Amino acid sequence: MNSSEIKKEWLVIVNPNAGKAKGKKDWTKIAGLLQLYNIPFKALFTITCRHAIVLTHEGISSGFRKIIAIGGDGTLNEVVNGIFTQSVCDTKDISLAMITVGTGNDWGKLFGIPVDYEEAVKIIKAYKIRLQDTGIVYYYHGTTRESRYFLNIAGIGFDAVVVKRTNSQREKGYKGKLIYFINLLRSLMLYRHTETSVEIDGMKVLDDIFTISIGIGRYSGGGMMQTPNAIPDDGLFDITVIRKMTKGDIILSLKMLYDGTILQHPKINGYKGKDIIIDSDPLIHLEADGESLGHSPIELKILPKSIHVVYGKFPA
Repeated sequence: MNSSEIKKEWLVIVNPNAGKAKGKKDWTKIAGLLQLYNIPFKALFTITCRHAIVLTHEGISSGFRKIIAIGGDGTLNEVVNGIFTQSVCDTKDISLAMITVGTGNDWGKLFGIPVDYEEAVKIIKAYKIRLQDTGIVYYYHGTTRESRYFLNIAGIGFDAVVVKRTNSQREKGYKGKLIYFINLLRSLMLYRHTETSVEIDGMKVLDDIFTISIGIGRYSGGGMMQTPNAIPDDGLFDITVIRKMTKGDIILSLKMLYDGTILQHPKINGYKGKDIIIDSDPLIHLEADGESLGHSPIELKILPKSIHVVYGKFPA
């Protein structure tokens, strides 16, 4: 495709079901703001799960190189997977922006993207872009090996159980930021620690593990900081390993998840690395960017500075 065929407009991919159907309800307002700030666009609406991946493929094939995801972090994740599974252009040729209408804004919070629609549109108009890292995770569904790209954080073990329960409730119509926290407390009563092997760039850790977070970004679960020191363009994952703890100790330590001091806990270790291999017996499960995936064995690799993102404030 030559340069004359590259479209100047933005491809806008809207999840109408995001945020208690705010994607549908607020679309007219968002479209009006895009027009007010003279941002040319073509809008497409998702119909089913994973549809944003297909729409992204089709949009890039037809010449779009600037994409706005309108939804939550799950919508953004699908768009990212569409970008990284197409073969028309280099992923660094794509600029990705977001207007949040979902219940969480974990990726956007890191990049200074407000939930206010007009302020978010102003950031897109200003068009400050910078390359950030992307992760790819390989995992299993039964005996089938699969993969998924992610832009923010992957969680393994307890975190994946909480996300799975939360997503199940959201599919039934339950919404709101408190759902994750409530499910965290409920899941805590039943979850068991798992003997887990974690290999980070050849260094091995074997221990009874409660949960593992692998971050490019810092925020997850509606504002928790499980990888508080992550830098999204340093070419490294931040890995937080929470070892076996009593339920009482976990509950007493929850405040540390929100104030960024989690790595000060004596049973929590922080690492940095590019290539990670995780295995366990029994199997442990995985989520990435809030999307429930498969189970161990799990392998993660960093793709340094692999996509341009539109930001308000780039984290140091």
